[in-house]
Order: sequence, then structure tokens, then C-alpha cells
Amino acid sequence: MNHFRLLQGSIEEILSIRCSNYKEEYIKRRIQSRMRLCGKQDFEAYHKFFTTDTKEQESLRNALTINVTKFWRDKEVFDMLQKEVLPELMKRKERIRIWSAGCATGEEPYTLALMAYDMTRLRPNVRVTITASDIDNEVLKTARDGIYDKRSLENLTDSQIRRHFTARSDGKFEIKPHIKEMIRFQQHDLMSGHAAVKSLDMVLCRNVTIYFTEKQKNELAEIFHPALLTRGYYVLGKTEFLGREVEHLYRPFNSLQKIYQKQD
Repeated sequence: MNHFRLLQGSIEEILSIRCSNYKEEYIKRRIQSRMRLCGKQDFEAYHKFFTTDTKEQESLRNALTINVTKFWRDKEVFDMLQKEVLPELMKRKERIRIWSAGCATGEEPYTLALMAYDMTRLRPNVRVTITASDIDNEVLKTARDGIYDKRSLENLTDSQIRRHFTARSDGKFEIKPHIKEMIRFQQHDLMSGHAAVKSLDMVLCRNVTIYFTEKQKNELAEIFHPALLTRGYYVLGKTEFLGREVEHLYRPFNSLQKIYQKQD
């Protein structure tokens, strides 16, 4: 009996995570990490434990969907968005809509909001709204709370921290309301086959698809394309790339920083 396949079936049924859309070695690596922590020697023993323990079900969900992130992660990418992409959009649009797909604990959409807020102070007619989504409701709660430790803020200037965060008595920092109100967080599965929001000027899906199969990566690029408006931007992670089957949908804007523009 293939206990790993049985475990995959239970993961799909209980967690609604489609294992077939991830690379098998990634799934095994994450499960085996949980097995070591739980003291389970094989997939059969872990399967029995997983199906009866709700706390372990949440722990495995977090392990499979985990994203390590911080503010201004991959600084060169955000510098390019700040210096070239957002100014280009603001020259031709008064309402800009952005989707941060797979936002994890919220540092990426908040980084975009900090950037956009400072830029729109000089362009009061421009309004930027950000939708941020993730499959994991637990990390979305963290994102909505907007409370971070000092380490997460290491790429921000003292001025940015002072203007956009409130220092708390426990040593952490909370995003101020004027930034929080720019973002709408929602639960969304990137593998559901549809976009969380449409009529977009930019979609960022960074450091997420490295765990997906080539087929799933291509399907995501196909989902994002109609959700983007003409000349809309698609931003990938630094180690990610467009598959040959979908590269005709986008043209490079900055290949080094993995920023592309919709090709109609």
C-alpha cells in the first residue's frame, strides 16, 4: 500500500490543497519535516496522526504554504517599481489597482502601500487600491493585524518607520491606519482557476510559483493575463520565469528584475 499517496489524498480532502499542483519533492520535504517534529517514523504513522489531530492539520497547512518575507524584500525590484513602474502608471491613470497574490503575512502589499502613499501625496488626484490574497487564513490574520518585529523592518528607513508605524510597548511596530485602509485582504487559492480581482494595473506573484509544477505556473500566467488591463504589469520573483508556452502573453519590461508587461 502506498501510504504517501493515501496521505496526499487526505491532505487534499482535509486541507483543500491540491498536492498534484506542487512538485512531489517539495510536498515530501515539508511532510518529512513535520514527521521529524512529531516523532513519526513513516508516512503510515504520520497519516494516522494527521487525520485525527486538528492542530497538526493546521501545522501542516502552514508548512505547505509558508512564505518567508519582509518589507522591501528584493530591494532592486521595489526600487524599479518606485522609480519607473508606478510613475508610468500615475502619468496615465487616476485610479490604480494592484493585486499582491500569495501575500503571506502582508509585508509585500504594505510595502507597495507605503510606496504609493508617499508618491500620491504629490499627486492627490491619483488613488491606489491594493488587493492582497493568500490561501492561508492564519497568515491573513497576521497581515490584517499589521504588527511586525524590528527585523521585518530592517530594509525601511527611520523616516518610513516613524511616519507609517506606531511603536508598541512590546517592542513591535504596527502599521498606521492610513496605510491599512489602502489594502483589502482576502482568502484566495491561486490554484482555483480564477483571479481574485480583475481590471488590474499590476499583479505581483513573487516567490510563490517556485513550488508549483510547470503546468501550474503556465496556468497562473494565463489566469493573470485577462485580469490585467492593457499595458498592465506582471511581477515575478527573482528566481522565477515565464514558460515558453505563455511567454507570448507578456513582453519584458525589465528582465533582470522579472517585471513584464501584458501583451494584447
